[in-house]
Amino acid sequence: MALLTTPPLELNQDPPDFSLPGVDGKTHSLSDFPVGTPMIIMFICNHCPYVKAIEDRLIQLAHDCARLKVPVIGISANDPIDYPEDSFSEMKVRAEKKNYPFLYLFDESQEVARAYGAVCTPDFFVYDRAHKLAYRGRLDDSWKDPTQVTRRELWEAVQMLSAPQSTGTALTNQKPSMGCSIKWKKANPSC
Repeated sequence: MALLTTPPLELNQDPPDFSLPGVDGKTHSLSDFPVGTPMIIMFICNHCPYVKAIEDRLIQLAHDCARLKVPVIGISANDPIDYPEDSFSEMKVRAEKKNYPFLYLFDESQEVARAYGAVCTPDFFVYDRAHKLAYRGRLDDSWKDPTQVTRRELWEAVQMLSAPQSTGTALTNQKPSMGCSIKWKKANPSC
């Protein structure tokens, strides 16, 4: 397991477009989420121990965001050949078992993950009301032990960006997220 942290990213960027199948049986596109409210896009997967450690907190985040009408979109881009637990069929099973309150989409081609510059699971991208990247950091200050969380940094960012007086500017002092590397497909599977 390779531990990676998210790199510094130029903020205020537009989200790359996508059109991906969801575990709900529908195809979802960026255009489904109109400008006017913040939006969270997170790259996650089923098998990663870092995602498993925060899974219940991701569910809570999505419930909290629903009260603010902030969409939360989870995308899995891992290679399902080498990581069958991350296959689309297993994503459906996991989402149903945990009753995910967020969209869970499959990026089979991995093109969307590459367009976003995603590097690990979890990797969070929070966009302001104008859909400009305002936050790319960690979920909170204790990935491993939920009882030690003192700051829900991503939730704080969403609350700030959702406030009526929000200027929509990028938030400073962001701490990187960390997790397993995205499991990229081999360039030539016959090698």
